[in-house]
Amino acid sequence: MSTSHPAPPAASAPLPSTDRPDVTAALRDALRAASFTADGLLELLGASAYAALARSEVVPALRATRGDTPLEALVRLFLLQQPVPLARVAAALPVEACVEAGWLTRAADRADEVAATVDVRPYGGADGDDWFIVSDLGCAVGGAGGIGSRQESVVLGVGGASTTLAGLTVRTPVGAALDLGTGSGIQALHASRHATRVTATDVNPRALHVTALTLALSGAPAADLREGSLFEPVPEEETYDLIVSNPPFVISPDARLTYRDGGMAGDDLCRTLVQQAGGRLNPGGFAQFLANWQHVEGEDWQERLRSWVPRGCDAWIVQREVQDVTQYAELWLRDAGDHRDDTARYQSRYDAWLDAFEARKVKAVGFGWITLRRSEAPEPSVIVEEWPHSVEQPLGDVVRAHFDRVDFLRAHDDAALLAGHFRLAAEVVQEQVGLPGAEDPEHVVLRQYRGMRRATTVDTVGAGFAGVCDGTLSAGRILDAIAQLVGEDPVALRDRTPAQIRLLVEQGFLEPAG
Repeated sequence: MSTSHPAPPAASAPLPSTDRPDVTAALRDALRAASFTADGLLELLGASAYAALARSEVVPALRATRGDTPLEALVRLFLLQQPVPLARVAAALPVEACVEAGWLTRAADRADEVAATVDVRPYGGADGDDWFIVSDLGCAVGGAGGIGSRQESVVLGVGGASTTLAGLTVRTPVGAALDLGTGSGIQALHASRHATRVTATDVNPRALHVTALTLALSGAPAADLREGSLFEPVPEEETYDLIVSNPPFVISPDARLTYRDGGMAGDDLCRTLVQQAGGRLNPGGFAQFLANWQHVEGEDWQERLRSWVPRGCDAWIVQREVQDVTQYAELWLRDAGDHRDDTARYQSRYDAWLDAFEARKVKAVGFGWITLRRSEAPEPSVIVEEWPHSVEQPLGDVVRAHFDRVDFLRAHDDAALLAGHFRLAAEVVQEQVGLPGAEDPEHVVLRQYRGMRRATTVDTVGAGFAGVCDGTLSAGRILDAIAQLVGEDPVALRDRTPAQIRLLVEQGFLEPAG
């Protein structure tokens, strides 16, 4: 068998038919019966070879699939894009039906071998579902990095951005969900589990076809698939309870690659997406995006993002990473495989990126998450923060709880806050930092071991307050007791402490106790 790297995809290559549900169902059953699942793949390959696939390294996986089991044949066929003897595939799949429906093709130079026409990647879905993500050849292994050279309308498989957004999304039951820029359909697939109706759009018609295949092969309900850019395919009167998008957010000097380049100047695509989302949300509905934004010389990046938030929406925006313009250009040039071109062409494209950034006075690019929630509150809550540290996915419940706390704090003035009862959130610990032997610590830090895994510095009053919050006593009663212990005026302590309580509630260290 050949052990060459998968060939670059041809965007015009025929895709499997969406009109043969019988064949798709038979293929799905056969894949699951052979343990061609996320768990089965990990068990077969081992952690090292499995991790290597995400780095576009296929050799360890090829070595791990040199046996003759049906699962090894399927991994080589659908994930590593190797031709496999027809007789071996026939032991696992209905070969002739799969060839007829376009999932497989006869190998060009060997009549006794078949090859896959698309990548199929096992994916562990919600509630332990065994799902399958379809993409163009070469696009499942290592995401974008596995393709080599790029075709303009290529459809990528699952990457880190896709799984990040899926983990962030609020998963409450909803009537209508919209996936903008669906790509291979992973967000639509997740939404199908908790939305009565799912609409998915993409400017690339090939992506819509691939999404239909992903949904069908995973056994999910069909989505309403519409071609067009941003909200163009969605009439203004259509509103949704959930909007998600992993858009083509890369800030590039051109629109060469459909899957990543938005075709607008700078970060205008992300700004437009966010600003237009507010009017398409039902009351209480969420819109959640991944985005890039420019750090412009002489401009506060946080104010830039606040200006994006549409009227009538609360927002929580988290910057996860910042790259200077040279790092950013190199990242995406490598993503496109441009570093494999001749040196002169690579340098010319690199120059074009830096010229575009210089013209707009961009010094760095931020990456992060944007969540909007449609609200009727007269004073919206807009929180823009930087948190580059590790978090615990999935975060959908954490996102929903953040906005629940926003509502609570908005409804409680300081007097009501002091009358309220609170409890310390689960898995919050206190750390004291100071010189060995010192009578008092220099800093007292509260640290979360779940969700956002935040850490915040508190004074001795804040630490003492958090430590006794078990829902029994009101906040005011606790402060009165602390005042007596430290010899402070209880009225003064009540006056100055609500701001600290609000921060601890806002960041999830304290929870309202009923």
